[in-house]
Amino acid sequence: MKKKSIIILALMVVIALVLNYVAIFGITIGEFRYDSLFGDGVFGSKEVVTQTEQPQTSEEDKTTEEKTEDAQTTEETETTEDAAEETADEAETADTQTTEEPEAEVKTEEKAVAKDNGRIRKGIDLAGGSVISFEVDTASENYDSSLLTEANMDIVEAIFSTRMTNAGYTEARISRGELGQITVEIPSVFDTDSAASLLGSTAKLTFVDANGEVVLDGATDIKNAEHRFGQTSNGLNSEDYVEITLTPEAVTKFADATEKAAAATDGMNFIAIMMDDAIISAPRVQTKIDSETCIISGDFTAETASELANQIKSGSLPFDMKVISQQTIGAELGDEALPTSLIAALIGILIILIFMIIRYKLSGLLADIALLYYIGIISLVLGLFRINLSLSGIAGIVLSIGMAVDANVIIFERIKEELRLGKTIKATVQSGFHKAFSAILDSNITTIITCVVLYLSGIGTVRGFAVTLGLGVIVSMLTAVVITKFLLKQLVHLNIKNRNSICAK
Repeated sequence: MKKKSIIILALMVVIALVLNYVAIFGITIGEFRYDSLFGDGVFGSKEVVTQTEQPQTSEEDKTTEEKTEDAQTTEETETTEDAAEETADEAETADTQTTEEPEAEVKTEEKAVAKDNGRIRKGIDLAGGSVISFEVDTASENYDSSLLTEANMDIVEAIFSTRMTNAGYTEARISRGELGQITVEIPSVFDTDSAASLLGSTAKLTFVDANGEVVLDGATDIKNAEHRFGQTSNGLNSEDYVEITLTPEAVTKFADATEKAAAATDGMNFIAIMMDDAIISAPRVQTKIDSETCIISGDFTAETASELANQIKSGSLPFDMKVISQQTIGAELGDEALPTSLIAALIGILIILIFMIIRYKLSGLLADIALLYYIGIISLVLGLFRINLSLSGIAGIVLSIGMAVDANVIIFERIKEELRLGKTIKATVQSGFHKAFSAILDSNITTIITCVVLYLSGIGTVRGFAVTLGLGVIVSMLTAVVITKFLLKQLVHLNIKNRNSICAK
């Protein structure tokens, strides 16, 4: 039994070290690749960025390079068929027509990617990015001051959010200023012109059938869309749903389309709602709809139903938005903010590891192993879900590390109390965990509730703190209650005679 427990403990240590290495530094096995958590250059290396910048060359160097490329092209084409030669000639002609401007665009794009490598998405305070401010265009022909309301600004915000998500800017942050103004912050994106063009263009909302034919145009055929709560034809229970009001001209078109869709089989009985060629919803059609109003029901919450209603209304947005400012900013906390924060966190973790061993002997050593599992698991979670990490997020992770150790401290103090009563080591461990569990559970539940409230009511930075702290608390409870308990059981099987070495009095 002793040998088995020793082997298990040794394996647990090895697994913890491997887990941390893979989670933080990444791994590549054949075609499988898991990128490092923070990417290259976290601790000051600039290789990824500098590789994209081409040094300025003289006219002679350019001529030499062109001759070399021509010679290489000639050698390759001599070994190919006639068709390949024509293709190579076309490619060579296209290359010679390329100007320097596109090359500059490629460099800029590569820089933006280089700053966002790694599995963690860095917030704008750590990575810099684009800040673009919009306001209602009062000079537009479509402008009507009576339509400048908070409800319509909610629609504009929904459009921006959908477009950024579709473009992959899931870590972007939207904030509202004075009525009619919206500011968008996009971390790690430095091409403000493209981002502003994407967000500021007129929304294109369409209803499309299963064959790809446009049924309705959101700009002309949709009068209104609202979130409602009440009974639907699907059952007696009240539920959240979206009610759409059509224009009189659209009723006939929609009736024909829904009649065809309702009769379709093999999963083709749907009409997709698309914004900018991206599907935002694809409700099933059960029967022909020939009235001015129709409903979309399903597993909606109040929030998701309201969001869909805003997206549908965006097709008839009553005013245009114009860019009033756009700028790229560097990391607010400097390029060294992330590595400095990581070093500070590492120093804190080392101090905690040493303290636990000095204070709780072998039990403290096992708690350190459990803490390594915590660091590895939380790193994997952050990497797999590509959490947007800001400085407040780092603070949440460090705080959760302290809470992970706090749970072990509560357990070990209960074990010490049981040891003073003269119980056996096995009975002491079981009783210590039993008495400590309720206190650990209560404290973690209250912290999770706080995180949920912060996430629902906070803005970007506050939400980042809530997400990392909440994830950290959940993982810390897992490691403290499950992994630490398992390790202590293996320690009990070693039949150690010196009780004080288990957990110092």
